[in-house]
Amino acid sequence: MTPDEFERHRQRVQTASGPVGYADTGGDGPPVLFLHGLATSGYLWRHVVERLDRRCVVPDLPLHGTTPAAPDQDFTLPGLARFVGDFCDALDLDGFHLVANDTGGAIAQTFAARNAHRLATLTLTNCETHGNLPPRALLPVIMLARAGLLARTAPRMLRDLPRARRRVYGSGYQDVRTLPEEVVRAYLEPIFGTRESARRFERFLLSLHARDLPAIDPDLARLRVPTLIVWGTADKFFPLKWAYRLRNTIPGVTKVVELEGAKLFFPDERAADLAAALIAHWAAQPGGHL
Repeated sequence: MTPDEFERHRQRVQTASGPVGYADTGGDGPPVLFLHGLATSGYLWRHVVERLDRRCVVPDLPLHGTTPAAPDQDFTLPGLARFVGDFCDALDLDGFHLVANDTGGAIAQTFAARNAHRLATLTLTNCETHGNLPPRALLPVIMLARAGLLARTAPRMLRDLPRARRRVYGSGYQDVRTLPEEVVRAYLEPIFGTRESARRFERFLLSLHARDLPAIDPDLARLRVPTLIVWGTADKFFPLKWAYRLRNTIPGVTKVVELEGAKLFFPDERAADLAAALIAHWAAQPGGHL
């Protein structure tokens, strides 16, 4: 699905957490809610969505894509989980399949820990876990944000999109050339387009506290929602061992699918593999969820 095709499904809703831009493909049956992570947007899921014959709902997180962020937006994991809950309330979503990547996976864990009753299934792809927030490979960016230097330097990246694509996304793709420059711009403009937005992104990064994931471990240890883990094996941010930490934490995990050679943003690059795993996961549940 091209970005223009994805945009045909674009909508906007007012929630208790503020306005949210999202795509909604429509359709019958339990919907699928997709959560992206840092410095991407709902576009990350466009190739997965086109392979699924069901309603797909794809919000942009605050400060990302078409969702603005208020000056006092709560960027902590509990705050972002509330954002997801408020979005679901606004659309009257319940009994849905939740699929998440990157920091969206940490948000999904936080949401699921308190809202298991709202989920049909959960699927986590490469993401933060207890013990890996922030991931070690992201620490140089975190240090720049702490020093206030990210907001000074990052906006310049928009002047050279091929270079920005390599610097920001090169380590997250097997072949970053498959990422269109128009999507790079759509990812980076909301967070780095102005000095103000870049300062808010710094605050976003610094609001992701390591303590927030251990805090939900007791709830995750009781989470029996059927949970699939699909993990790229070549991810420097989230190595494979963290997939198995999730498996050992969440009793509802039914399977870990390893995608050999895949990296962080494989939902874009290897959408067919993820879509096949999702369809099999949903079909395996009582009633087939088809």
